[in-house]
Amino acid sequence: MHSSHIKRAVLWMALVALLALMAACTTPSLPMPQADTGESAATPAATEAEDGEADDSEATSSNGEQVMMDGIPVGFTEEGYPYRGNPDAPITIYEYSDYECPFCARHVIQTEPALKENFMASGAVRFVFRDFPLEGLHANAIPAAIAANCVAEQGIVPYWEMHSLIFRTQTEWGNMSDPAPTFARLAEEAGAEPDLYATCLAETAEDKEDAVRASVEEAASFGFTGTPSFLFVNEETTDTYPLVGAQPFDAFASYIAAIQAGDAPTDPAAAQQQGDPEIPYWATDEGLAPNPDTPGVNMAGDFWRGSPDAPVTVVEFSDFQCPFCRQHTLQTQPVLDEQFIDTGDVRWVFKHFPVEQSHPQAVAAAGAAQCAGNQGKFWEMHDLLFERMSEWGNNNVDAVLLTLAEELELDIDAYNVCMEDQATYQKVLADLNSGSGFVRGTPTFVVLYGEQGRLIPGALPADQFSEALNQLLAEAKGE
Repeated sequence: MHSSHIKRAVLWMALVALLALMAACTTPSLPMPQADTGESAATPAATEAEDGEADDSEATSSNGEQVMMDGIPVGFTEEGYPYRGNPDAPITIYEYSDYECPFCARHVIQTEPALKENFMASGAVRFVFRDFPLEGLHANAIPAAIAANCVAEQGIVPYWEMHSLIFRTQTEWGNMSDPAPTFARLAEEAGAEPDLYATCLAETAEDKEDAVRASVEEAASFGFTGTPSFLFVNEETTDTYPLVGAQPFDAFASYIAAIQAGDAPTDPAAAQQQGDPEIPYWATDEGLAPNPDTPGVNMAGDFWRGSPDAPVTVVEFSDFQCPFCRQHTLQTQPVLDEQFIDTGDVRWVFKHFPVEQSHPQAVAAAGAAQCAGNQGKFWEMHDLLFERMSEWGNNNVDAVLLTLAEELELDIDAYNVCMEDQATYQKVLADLNSGSGFVRGTPTFVVLYGEQGRLIPGALPADQFSEALNQLLAEAKGE
């Protein structure tokens, strides 16, 4: 590898390392994580036992049999923590999570099913849930945890049902001034008896909140600052290993395999720092180069505009149904176009990052943009999608998107074929995976110039974005 590429790669890895926690909801008010040494540490159960607060919550039914849910043992630990998996498993994973954190919901919806199938059902791992609401970020997170814990008083099965429902309806109650009625409805849907649930809230809500805050302190004692965070415990040796963020299934599988082999698992961010210095193809000079066979598309398959010789490249990760992305496109982007793209100073690259959990129509919109791009009208569709978000961001998305395609005078037969083609959405998914390690929210902008890489998160006002780009442009030009 050329020396300049190595320098740029090292800087890229530093950027990724600094952003490793961006796959998690984080708070600056807690102590920073300590490096894992592989040495034995107090587990959550040990900490609780030392305080003398353990209870004897049972994991069995009234007839003494292990309670099962979807073929998996469930229950409460001796300390009263809800668990799933073999209670005698050689590995325990404590999950510290926040019901209002979108990354926690992503873990539950996208990663947890594979963990259940491969590790809970097999008896290899016991998963224990611990509350870790980040109150400064998520105002309804503590009420959600209290609601779940009140349902837990009626049994472990209603608890896990409530647990799942809260995460899956996060966008419904997350911004409510009073989510209590919604939680009451979810409790009933989970199988809880409404009067008992209401009594729990009326008589023990304060105690439940104290328990939740104690769980937060426990998470902080392990150095966790973001959610979700996971503490892996080798039950034989009591060695503990942290893993932070909504990590993919492979990261969990790697940790578990290492512990099963008697080894210390390697943190993904540390492994990336220690490995060969490489940057993703879409950020390399080769990947950013124009594709001679497809105007407006680079070699990495991304749509771009501006000058290919621009000293600065901005890669935008965006979601067509995100209101902040719309704000950027309609208010800030025209100013940036005039000041930087039209002048040849900046090349602009677009990558999809649809947050489907919050924006259920965003994937379809991304597909429509891709299909319009196949006919040379990506940016025209891009602009229309943001301008008329209120029209297609509903259950009639396909019909409205088709109307937009007709307005752009696309070949509708080709458009329809494209919208049914899985390859269209594979490109969208590839973009999503490209940014999953560092994109905390949309829009997010990666600025590349020379041997440098910088991040601009969020929809900044035009004057602030211009100021930032001017500074980076001056650096790129050596001014």
